[in-house]
Amino acid sequence: MDNSAGGAIAQPDTYGRPHLAAVDSRVHELLLRQERQERTTLKLIASENFASSAVLEATGSIFTNKYAEGYPGARYYAGNEIVDELETLAIERLKALFGSEHANVQPYSGSPANQAVYRALLSPRDKVMGLPLPEGGHLTHGWSVNFSGSDYQRVPYRLHEKTQQIDYDHLRETAKRERPKLIWVGGTAYPRIFDYAAMAEIASEVNSYLVADIAHICGLVVAGVHPNPVSHCDVVTSTSHKSIRGPRGGFILSRNEDRYQPLHHPKSKHNLAKRIDRAVFPLLQGGPHMNTIAALAVALQEAANSSFRVYGQQIVHRAKALAQALLERGYELVTGGTDNHMLILDLRDRSLSGKAYAERLSRAGIIANFNMVPGDRRHPALTSGIRLGTPAVTSMGMRETEMVQIAAFIDSVCRQPDDQEVHASVRRDVADFCTAFDVPGIPDR
Repeated sequence: MDNSAGGAIAQPDTYGRPHLAAVDSRVHELLLRQERQERTTLKLIASENFASSAVLEATGSIFTNKYAEGYPGARYYAGNEIVDELETLAIERLKALFGSEHANVQPYSGSPANQAVYRALLSPRDKVMGLPLPEGGHLTHGWSVNFSGSDYQRVPYRLHEKTQQIDYDHLRETAKRERPKLIWVGGTAYPRIFDYAAMAEIASEVNSYLVADIAHICGLVVAGVHPNPVSHCDVVTSTSHKSIRGPRGGFILSRNEDRYQPLHHPKSKHNLAKRIDRAVFPLLQGGPHMNTIAALAVALQEAANSSFRVYGQQIVHRAKALAQALLERGYELVTGGTDNHMLILDLRDRSLSGKAYAERLSRAGIIANFNMVPGDRRHPALTSGIRLGTPAVTSMGMRETEMVQIAAFIDSVCRQPDDQEVHASVRRDVADFCTAFDVPGIPDR
């Protein structure tokens, strides 16, 4: 059976998974192929990373078996004493890492976490301000095709035309004119630092809730290389993977009390923390995934180690090095560079779309995603940009020198987008290049 690197997978090698190999050879084969791909390609998806073996063990543990509808001490099923301890442990670790008064670790992922915030804070048709998707925002921050854009009135704020960074003066003017009830700060393709203090000042001027979505930069916040939004925001949401290297899940941080309760929720009997919890369960979800919560607790323990701070610093250093190497080769980047883990190639002056370049890079073993850029005139299914991220390659141990080589690989493909022989040659070089590094969580061959 051919795999993504063009070689054959030896059988019946089980790599320590004899039960899976015996029960379902097809899924086992796909797993082996995915491992081979992870070992021999450059994972430059900004939202992807490598979870540790410990996190993966917790994810695949017997906590999968336990149904725990409710919250610690208030479950609707018996036999939850141990998982009560587990969820409480995850909550306390999360609160300690971020300095938050309250934490909810039950959201199944980032979008449900954001949806819970909407249901806890807003009524249908309330106004919501967020960064538009083409300018680096997220679907759930008020984009038209998402519930957040159809159930609520969306009020976009914009980037400065020249700097391509958030125009805080324009944001303030828009907020004063529109009086939104909630302002989002965060995004999926914004390579610069968010000014939470400025956003908090603007939100206070218009009596608006300020909610930070740190799904992409969560690990950078923990590492101290990006400001912590907790002291500035009413609520903070995040996924539990990406730069924090945990399982696929989500969480919500918040204050206990709602500073706007007399104004926005005068009839509510519950404080902010309680309304958040009630929005997650029972309003939007049923039983939590206790195996995911176990894995999150493990990831938080790993992130509390001093080595994680070094890792976060390395992510940013690698991103800056990759950005500089691409700039030196004549590429344009959104905002001209990066302050975090990602950079966005602006390919509006090229004849091919971002999707076309992403497909060609993938054939060469360089895994990245096509992405919209500010002022993009192409359809969102095509786009004019490529988003690159360094969390995964940093987890593999790559340094600044390797970023220069990665830029050379990218350049070879993009300069000759229709030369399949070049792509095949780069694919072989990338595979050889990657095999010199360890991949966390994947057994050694």
